[in-house]
Amino acid sequence: MKLLYKPFGLLAGIAGGMLARRIFDVVWARIDDAEPPTATTEQASLPRIVGAAALQGATFAATRAAADRAGARAFQHLFGIWPGKRQRDEP
Repeated sequence: MKLLYKPFGLLAGIAGGMLARRIFDVVWARIDDAEPPTATTEQASLPRIVGAAALQGATFAATRAAADRAGARAFQHLFGIWPGKRQRDEP
């Protein structure tokens, strides 16, 4: 049954990635009017490049975690099985 979760999780991941990109664009627009710099942007300073990369990484990681969690909870609701790891009860 957990194999059934693979396509479900993949769709949640794709949706999460698309949402993360939009969130990053909105947040970056509040910080700077220009496009976010990349490592090869000639006129950008190193702190600005690293800051944009860190913000983008944090946005994507947090959004992906939220999408993965929502997907797992929806799967559990639909099929009654948790698709991931379970913590063992401590004595």
